[in-house]
Amino acid sequence: MNIAFNNAMTVADYLAWAEAQGDVTRVELINGQVVSMSPELVVHNLTKGAVFIALREALAKAGLQGQVFTDGLTVPIETHTAYEPDAMVRCGVPLPPKVRTVSDPVIVVEVISPTSAHTDTSAKLIGYFKLPSVRHYLVVDPETRSLTHHARDEKGVVTAHTLTEGVLRLDPPGLVIDIAELFR
Repeated sequence: MNIAFNNAMTVADYLAWAEAQGDVTRVELINGQVVSMSPELVVHNLTKGAVFIALREALAKAGLQGQVFTDGLTVPIETHTAYEPDAMVRCGVPLPPKVRTVSDPVIVVEVISPTSAHTDTSAKLIGYFKLPSVRHYLVVDPETRSLTHHARDEKGVVTAHTLTEGVLRLDPPGLVIDIAELFR
């Protein structure tokens, strides 16, 4: 369901609108339009939780300063587009507690579902890499128990590989994740 507005909504307009809504279903801003996201399946929610825990533990183990977030925070992409990833890692000093946006994630994660697979592997892949801070975009598929890792190197080249087992190294910032932990 799209919520139509006469003009394309900017990210700033969207954030003000969302704050005024109180409790609203999960939405994102895509090309100036508010788009509702489908309710989650249990497997999606559990996988998202496992990803969050694995990233949080990896960040702590690496001894790095940063924060791991689950969905609910907005990542502005362009003037009229903002996404709400399933999980993300931001390095550096913690954000203030009353902030709604994360403009500089290093790692962004989407757990795909039947309704989100196309967008997660196309528009969001392109969108997240528009942010200079993003070095890793992880697409987790609970159905196939696989993870596709899109990594941007220091020259800006993005490569992808898919893992179903083993260890994933996310450098920078220097995190190591056991793939099996994501699908327990």
